[in-house]
Amino acid sequence: MEDQDLLLKQWFEDADDLTEKQKQILLAAIDSFSEKGYAATSTSEIAKKAGVAEGTIFRHYKTKKELLLAIVAPTMAKFLAPFIIKDISKVLNTNYGCYEDFLRAMIENRRDFLQQNLSLFKIMLQELPFQPELQTQFKTHILPQVYDRVKILIEHYQARGEIIEVPAYTIVRLIASTIFGFLIGRYLLFLELEWDDELEIERTIQFIMHGLAQKE
Repeated sequence: MEDQDLLLKQWFEDADDLTEKQKQILLAAIDSFSEKGYAATSTSEIAKKAGVAEGTIFRHYKTKKELLLAIVAPTMAKFLAPFIIKDISKVLNTNYGCYEDFLRAMIENRRDFLQQNLSLFKIMLQELPFQPELQTQFKTHILPQVYDRVKILIEHYQARGEIIEVPAYTIVRLIASTIFGFLIGRYLLFLELEWDDELEIERTIQFIMHGLAQKE
């Protein structure tokens, strides 16, 4: 498990409802799924990494998919959702002077969170589009709590005349897709590039604020 995922590792290790074998299996599965993807990972690889027999996995989890859900479902509900809400509240509960300052704080906050939870983020990114159970978890435990609070901020800056009058849902969708596009490129797709984080964050902010149009 990478250093970025120490919080997640500690959460699994402290879980009272898991046996030591289960903890070894789950941590090995997180490592393997994030590195190779769910489809390309075999249970024999997970067993080897966990230091257990492959049959031990199937005594606890009937299928590989059940193993995936055993990682993501409780993690989403008990670890990831509360941590995301608590972490993002640092941004949502701060009174920023302008919308641009709010955007900068949001991007930096999500970047720092992703750096600390990179393995789990990779699994979610790879599997969320293909696993209805994970989509349900995301919609239940994360989306409503975050969206409702961001919507209030969007409407606040609209009332101040800093954002155009379009539905808050549209603005949230455009902002989220741009920010996550930056994060995915930075930490998953273009690792070979030399990144100037501060410059790229600033360019991302300016894109959200002004699009690609030339300044008049």
